[in-house]
Amino acid sequence: MKFVDQVRIQVIAGDGGNGCVSFRRERYVPKGGPDGGDGGKGGDVILQADGQLSTLLDLSYPQKFRARKGTHGKGKNQTGKNGEDLIIRVPVGTLVRDDESDQLLQDLLFDGQQFVAAAGGRGGRGNARFATSTHRTPRHAEKGHSGEERWLKLDLKLLADVGLIGFPNAGKSTLLSKISSARPKIGDYPFTTLVPNLGVVEREEGRGFIVADIPGLIEGASKGAGLGLTFLRHVERTTLLVHLLDISGEPMRNPLKDFDTLNSELNAYHPILSEKIQIVVLNKIDLPSVRERAAEVKRQFDEIGHRLYTMSSKTGEGVDELILAISLALRSISNKADEQ
Repeated sequence: MKFVDQVRIQVIAGDGGNGCVSFRRERYVPKGGPDGGDGGKGGDVILQADGQLSTLLDLSYPQKFRARKGTHGKGKNQTGKNGEDLIIRVPVGTLVRDDESDQLLQDLLFDGQQFVAAAGGRGGRGNARFATSTHRTPRHAEKGHSGEERWLKLDLKLLADVGLIGFPNAGKSTLLSKISSARPKIGDYPFTTLVPNLGVVEREEGRGFIVADIPGLIEGASKGAGLGLTFLRHVERTTLLVHLLDISGEPMRNPLKDFDTLNSELNAYHPILSEKIQIVVLNKIDLPSVRERAAEVKRQFDEIGHRLYTMSSKTGEGVDELILAISLALRSISNKADEQ
């Protein structure tokens, strides 16, 4: 399925039905009086978060969404039928903005949450509503009110507890497939992953967490290099980051430089990203060339105040220790938030 995380749509609520002008015409009621009913309310256009969706692809075309109109009132004080609401399902984590002002209207954060994007018009009042003691035969009724109409921008930011970051081929997709049931595309060439992938890590004690593989981060990502500018927004939602390092290739990579480069890109995109807690991991420890340098790389990161975990996404070595570290970090962050 194609991944789409930004769309522009037009929402048009239904117009209210017109009120009715009518008078009772019954054989044994010589002075029946007005009995025109009200028009029905127009349908609303409602955005509803759906936890089963992961893309805005379905909203790419058509871009115009219109709710039904209310029907007109009738004689015998019959109110017109309300127009049916139009419910548009979007992924959890969708931001709704006004297209003209760019004002944030709603952040749909949980499954089933609804937002009325365009309210239906009120039905017009029938002539029975205008009868008074001094004006007993009103011959006018209201027209239905127009429904709201607006253009919206929808911006999807994936909701995940943990974001996997690192240069291409650092092993993020392989790790995600190892610790969850997610099956992302895996290969040994740059930008294997062209869309963010989500996986759920189950824990025996019942405290699972959601992991997102964030693709396309390279030097210059915050300025549009690679795929970074496309997907950096998805890092904003994560609680913590797991930063994977790879020193297996030729020429030999400098792990400290790679670490600083990606953190500079995060900070350039939004300073809040560089403030997130990071768990730093040296991957591909199963390779002899990496294992030989692991002790030295650990020492380098100790000097800058970061504990370095070692693991192999391929063989699973060190994966359980990493999952435990992530769980403890998430629990600590949650406890601090509760205290505040």
